[in-house]
Amino acid sequence: MSSPLQVARIPVGWAVVRGDSMRPGLADGDRLLVRYGARVRPGVVVVARFRDGTLAVKRAADRRTTRDGGAAWWLLGDNPAGVDSRHRGPVPESDVLGVALARVWPRPRRLRAD
Repeated sequence: MSSPLQVARIPVGWAVVRGDSMRPGLADGDRLLVRYGARVRPGVVVVARFRDGTLAVKRAADRRTTRDGGAAWWLLGDNPAGVDSRHRGPVPESDVLGVALARVWPRPRRLRAD
């Protein structure tokens, strides 16, 4: 994943999908355009950091709270066989880094909330 760039004052960057947890919509190696700091809504694809530092591309399912009561998101892969919040718990809102806007390679297309 790249660090955010400033494009017209909007922090954007790239993310690369690794693994099969987002199949069938996204595949290993897909390149995504990410808007860092964007408002997260249920159903959007996000880039997040799990507690162990792993960066992941997942779908924001719904808002939750952490054990200490902080705001968090429940993140799920589109493929139920992948590792997500069912295994790692809710992700603090501050660790949901950005929203994926589009797949830019291969087969470019805008990503929509499911």
